[in-house]
Amino acid sequence: MKVLTDNFALYGEGFLGTVQLTVYASLLALVLGFLMASFRVAPVGSFRVFGTVWVTVLRNTPLTLLFFAVLLGLPRFGLVLPFQVFAVLALGCYTSAFICEVLRSGINTVPTGQGEAARSLGMSFGQTLAGVVLPQAFRSVIPPIGSTLIALAKNSAIAGAFSVTELLGTYKTLNELGYSIVWTFVWIAVGYLIITLSISLLFHVLEKRYGVAR
Repeated sequence: MKVLTDNFALYGEGFLGTVQLTVYASLLALVLGFLMASFRVAPVGSFRVFGTVWVTVLRNTPLTLLFFAVLLGLPRFGLVLPFQVFAVLALGCYTSAFICEVLRSGINTVPTGQGEAARSLGMSFGQTLAGVVLPQAFRSVIPPIGSTLIALAKNSAIAGAFSVTELLGTYKTLNELGYSIVWTFVWIAVGYLIITLSISLLFHVLEKRYGVAR
């Protein structure tokens, strides 16, 4: 307990940093994921191509490389933002590709007749997707979305290597101060466990309330 009690403020700062990264990047990933899923099933060919390229490139790019591209590459083109914002962009865009595929699989479970019935009532593609298809698709993919966001929370540890305040990065300071590396990582693991269990609990509640009965 001495490692934790002596450095509670440091752990708290890192924990808060990881929570902020997770929340902001999750919101960005969900928005972009919904958008890219819409593009992938759109009747416009250019939208489908854009969505496919987005998913293919990001899913097959190592996250560390994406961090290098965003945090070190974008400033060279004149885009200068706080490193935490760049980390959110990298995490959110990367995770959006997986959210997109999860949603697309959910869209494929919605009977074709649902969309046809909506179009027969004069609804546009956007209205059909937003009002009929996506709400039903989301109900069926709540658990995998939760798992994807849990992975995002753990992936946020990479941000510490780029001068972003987060939980894993606290080990550097504590190691320099001479604290036991084993107990340092034990309390870091406890912090990540609290975050991931909170996400799991949230999506368990959402599944119980909105999920498809099985």
